[in-house]
Amino acid sequence: MNAVLIALLLLPLAGAALTLAPVFGADAAAADRRALRLNSVVTGAVLVLTVVLAAGFDHDEPARMQATTDVSWIPAIGVRFHLGVDGVSLPLIVLTSLLTFLCALYSERRPPSGGAPGGAPGAGRPSAQSFVGLFLLLEVGMLATFAVLDLLLFFLAFEIVLIPMYFLIARWGSGAKVPAANRFILYTLLGSAVMLLGFLLVGSKAGTFDMQALAAAHGNGLSHTTQVTAALAIMVGLAVKAPAWPLHSWLPDAHTAAPTVGSVLLAGVLLKMGTYGLVRVLLPVVPDGTTTLAPYLGAFAAVGIVYGSLACLALARPGAKGDLKRLIAYSSVGHMGFVLLGIASLTTVGVNGALFANIAHGLITGLLFFLVGALKDRYGTADLDTLAGSTGGALYGRAPRIGALLAFAAVASLGLPGLAGFWGELLAMFGAFDPADGLSRPAFLTYMVLAGLGTLLTAAYLLVVVKRVCMGDPKQPAPVAELADLRPYEAVSWTPLAALTLLAGLWPALLLSLSEPAVKLLLGGG
Repeated sequence: MNAVLIALLLLPLAGAALTLAPVFGADAAAADRRALRLNSVVTGAVLVLTVVLAAGFDHDEPARMQATTDVSWIPAIGVRFHLGVDGVSLPLIVLTSLLTFLCALYSERRPPSGGAPGGAPGAGRPSAQSFVGLFLLLEVGMLATFAVLDLLLFFLAFEIVLIPMYFLIARWGSGAKVPAANRFILYTLLGSAVMLLGFLLVGSKAGTFDMQALAAAHGNGLSHTTQVTAALAIMVGLAVKAPAWPLHSWLPDAHTAAPTVGSVLLAGVLLKMGTYGLVRVLLPVVPDGTTTLAPYLGAFAAVGIVYGSLACLALARPGAKGDLKRLIAYSSVGHMGFVLLGIASLTTVGVNGALFANIAHGLITGLLFFLVGALKDRYGTADLDTLAGSTGGALYGRAPRIGALLAFAAVASLGLPGLAGFWGELLAMFGAFDPADGLSRPAFLTYMVLAGLGTLLTAAYLLVVVKRVCMGDPKQPAPVAELADLRPYEAVSWTPLAALTLLAGLWPALLLSLSEPAVKLLLGGG
């Protein structure tokens, strides 16, 4: 299994390198098609390897690190090439492989517009080759983030994703794409720099960067001051990527400008890198510092839940000229607030809820961005007032399959019982109801009440969106003469997300049985 895990990282890296070679032919259109086909083949092979990894995983011992590779890499500073998966990281690796494959399939039939025709200036390559190379490099960084077990390797994997995503937004995005990409890279680089300072402080004081050794020590050998300082730096750095209020302001612009597949991966995977780091690094490595800062993290999470919902309500009202992609981006601030609240509770129930909500958000929001991207392709805009018209968009009548999928994703996102969005938020609030010893229960009860208010506001704005976009009179004039319903390639790309949203909602033990033993180990130390 360790060979499978290494192959997961090497295969997309080799595919990205292949896009630099003159192997696609001189004809630009044919080269584009071959490059996009390569993207589907490579990401499909990665998904197959991920399924093999999941099938070979010992589900009886999900807390044990499996498929490990541990060799010296930079002896001078004690950095090791250390890989492995457990019940916390395996679901995220599967989610990443699935979303990248579905995005590759979608891009093969609907390549992102934009970019310099014929490739980057002076490069002489078709733009699809540049897109595929960046896309596969992005996959390497995302997968590596969830697989590495060394703090400095984690930092490097964390950084690898930034440049590809920057160019995906800046070259293949729309609207104010360059300013949005600049804000994305500046915020995330600053967060990464602060996080690195925390890693270096931990490594210098503990004498190792190995995440397993640090988790086994569970803070032993690190003074309280060191733990608080390191926890603050790491928490702030990861909160930028999460994104936690008030460090979220880069997200709406990035989502609004990004191409469809960029938005899917940004919401479905990149946001999870920050919350995964909080669970993998912060909880076991600096537990005393985390306990000190947890009430503040919980407060920011609760405010973020309410703030994100209120922002969405403002965008959803008639006449606001709210962009639907921007609305879903703000909804992510609220949904990730539940993840942060579960982590801040420092309880097994809360952290398990946070990890479940991570996966649920990736599935549901990935589907939502696919759907909104399809509407933008058809209408030429994602402006909610334009989509709704004067009487409602009437998707149920004009494109019933797309309308049904949009309504399904919306009710899943608002936490309807029986769908994936319900369990993570419920468990996160349970964690806040009875937080870990040493935390103020009245404070966390307040956060729980605010989170409960957030669920009501979330239902309000999503139902408004469904009413305005899906309902209405189909006989009324529409912004486009003819609206195509669900196309075959869209059905292939979206159906797995809808099916898994239903499966996770009906069978939550599928994920919770993996994460619970691993979370207990991370919270309790070696």
